[in-house]
Amino acid sequence: MQDDTQVATLVAVEGIDGSGKGTQTQLLQERLRSDGLTVARLQFPRYSETNFGHAIGDFLNGRFGSLDQVHPQLAAVLYAGDRFESRELLLRHMQENDIVILDRYTGSNLAHQSAKLSGQERTDLLKWIDLIEHEVFQLPRPALNVLIDISSDWSRELVSRKGDRDYTEQEADIQEADTTYLAGVREVYREIATTRPEWHVVSSLDSDQQLRPVEAINDEILAIIREVHEAV
Repeated sequence: MQDDTQVATLVAVEGIDGSGKGTQTQLLQERLRSDGLTVARLQFPRYSETNFGHAIGDFLNGRFGSLDQVHPQLAAVLYAGDRFESRELLLRHMQENDIVILDRYTGSNLAHQSAKLSGQERTDLLKWIDLIEHEVFQLPRPALNVLIDISSDWSRELVSRKGDRDYTEQEADIQEADTTYLAGVREVYREIATTRPEWHVVSSLDSDQQLRPVEAINDEILAIIREVHEAV
């Protein structure tokens, strides 16, 4: 880093469950470090590290009710609160590194919660979540959001291949198990990505709707990050 006041390029990698965010962000960190850059990585939600993260685990295990029983505005507060508890850690990473890569961030809250509503209710919730995350909780805005786009059918298949996770003993949580819901989340993600200039879409599937190689996806994301970082 050039000086003590420089702030890292903040990159958020988004996508529905099973889209490969964890694999891609880990590989991005390794490859960017090989470029000689200092790189930190955070994954949200932080289920085991924050009070709100623990509550999110309860929510995803159905302990507060089914998806349609918990109003999305209330669910949004849990996810925003998890990031608020992590804010000082995030800001410290941004002061100490060239690039900070996030596996899910505020865009995930926008897409997942507003997908449960439609019309003006959806528009209002999108604005409200953005206000809470970035104005009330004062979380920094990413320089870049990368949406790894994948179909809900492939999402369900890839979620079933995941190993044990620290917040659930189920094969799929209440969001992952609902392919109709995930298709709605994907729709909102794509709407957001096509209307905001700091968003880029990278497809996980080829023209035959088969999975692209991990390395090919990573090459594409890496090129976008390098371009944005050099421009900052």
